[in-house]
Amino acid sequence: MIKMAKLQFTQTEMIEKENHRTKRYPNLSTVLMVEDFLKKHRDTPMKISEIKAKLPKQVMHQTLKIILEYLFRSGKIMYGPKGIQWIYSEPEHLKKMFEDTLEI
Repeated sequence: MIKMAKLQFTQTEMIEKENHRTKRYPNLSTVLMVEDFLKKHRDTPMKISEIKAKLPKQVMHQTLKIILEYLFRSGKIMYGPKGIQWIYSEPEHLKKMFEDTLEI
């Protein structure tokens, strides 16, 4: 008999209960919020606690760590001795492509 994990959705994340351990997965709006925040503060490396305190909305520590891990693996941030810093820059050919487009 296979036991299915219970899923519970909230406004900011999905909670998955498996083997009595809770994992928090952020939804897209939470990931984009953290991504935008780090882009705006790209000149200053920050500790996780600083990021948590300055985000526009409150994010659970475990959820924030999952987002940061995703951004690190996708090459958008780096972890340094002074903290986390945004390093990704959009390729020039993409910027050119979107220059004369109409946003709907």
